[in-house]
Amino acid sequence: MTALAGPADAVRSEAVSPYMSYVRARAADAAGMPELAAGQYAAALGETPNNLQLAQRTYRQASIAGDKLLALKMARALDKSASLPPDGRLLLLIDAVGTKDWAGARAITAKIEQEQVFAFLAPIARAWIAQGSGQGDPLALLAGLGSSALSKAYGVEHRALILLAQGKLTDAADIIKTRPPGSDVRDVRPRLLLAQSLAAKGDKAGALAILRTDDSASAAMRALISGEKRVAAPKIDAAFGLSQLLLAVAVDLNRERVTPLSLALARYALFGAPDNGEAMLATAQLLAMSGRDQAALDVLAQVPPGDPLTSGARIARVRILVSRGDKQAAGDEIRLVTAKPDASVSDWTLLGDISTSLDKPAEAADAYGKAIALIGPDAKGDERLWTLWLLRGSALEQAGNWAEAELALRKSLALAPDQAVVLNHLGYSMLEHHGNVTEARALIEKASKLRPDDAAITDSLGWAHYLQGDLAEAIAKLETAAEGEPGGADINEHLGDAYWTAGRRIEARYAWQAAKVTADDAASKRLSEKIDLGLDAARADKTP
Repeated sequence: MTALAGPADAVRSEAVSPYMSYVRARAADAAGMPELAAGQYAAALGETPNNLQLAQRTYRQASIAGDKLLALKMARALDKSASLPPDGRLLLLIDAVGTKDWAGARAITAKIEQEQVFAFLAPIARAWIAQGSGQGDPLALLAGLGSSALSKAYGVEHRALILLAQGKLTDAADIIKTRPPGSDVRDVRPRLLLAQSLAAKGDKAGALAILRTDDSASAAMRALISGEKRVAAPKIDAAFGLSQLLLAVAVDLNRERVTPLSLALARYALFGAPDNGEAMLATAQLLAMSGRDQAALDVLAQVPPGDPLTSGARIARVRILVSRGDKQAAGDEIRLVTAKPDASVSDWTLLGDISTSLDKPAEAADAYGKAIALIGPDAKGDERLWTLWLLRGSALEQAGNWAEAELALRKSLALAPDQAVVLNHLGYSMLEHHGNVTEARALIEKASKLRPDDAAITDSLGWAHYLQGDLAEAIAKLETAAEGEPGGADINEHLGDAYWTAGRRIEARYAWQAAKVTADDAASKRLSEKIDLGLDAARADKTP
């Protein structure tokens, strides 16, 4: 690494030492505190202004921290010294468009194209510059995207957005309606914008028809449109368009785990459109993924209450609290959310997940039930429903209510008869609760055919053979399961039981000992009794 400066000044106070500022910056960076890191890097750079490596660190941390002024200052300085990273040109473009410096924006776009790395964005950027400046035909520019597959892929969405910006709602709808359904915000957002635009024109029926029924953002937009207040048209200008473009690239890059660059681009998207709830949510998620939890929570706090993505922001906040280990606070917060009349399926599902992690299965089962009720317990085609019935059944089983649990699990099976996880869960639970072993084994065998390499399913199948007295096949299956998951406590305990019943006492004790390594306290006590006294002396009701 390049030295920070010349010889250290022995009489310089620690408070202004570039070395100490640098050390503090690195420590803050490692601790997931980008704002502090950026400030300390800037302080160190102030004492060593010609250090390009430090300037680049300051630029990067300022970008991640969301310090637009510092990031721009560093980007311009690095540009003058021909040391600006390729993504820095995108920051300069966002700033130029934001200040309506159209000549500057065109010049920056030309450089982006020359530098190649983000050249695929240049045609779309030119289209938005034409739309913003009123000079040129943005749709014609999008029609000639050339041979770049990436330009074409992103260009379709932006053609729709520019049509919306121009008020050509019918043409925009023709594009948006053909987009395949997806679960992330990028798939939902165009429909939200179209619906809002239609409602602003007075076509509430058309607006409601375009909205999906399976996500919280659409539900929020539906409530807004159905209300008595007049719906304002969305603000779709050049700055918003470029914000959406950079956001899409950030999300796609993050799928390849290029997190620092993804986070920088998400921040630029937020710089360009500070009220873009989608950019806030994506930035917060990327911050959390990179270990910057507090910074993520700070961004989520900026999502305004009326934004359609408010529910998504609440869920993201609660998940961050859970990841930090503060499950109780997360539970308290999501309960406040579900106490409101507009609580969504996602809100109730998250409460169920957190209650499960807090070992409150009865509360979890009730929460999953509320989520099911919101969808409609017999709704067809909703992929969430079979999962929720499975989760509810599992929670009821943990709460000691097997009768209700079995009904819930069978409901899940009816909705998803070819889901291996459902088949195995119901089949194994039936074995546990002394149900019909023949039916249970048939369910598990079907699951095994669907997922033959799944150790948990193979274990269930081996246990079914054991309960039917087929020791040879049981041991063969359980040994296969143990090979697939050597640390599985249940698998090794089952294998030990089968060995013992087959008269292989030494191998049984080895298997039980292996099970103890990862077993919980209750299972560990049971295993100790088996190791010391043998299976015959262990109480039958302690068998897993």
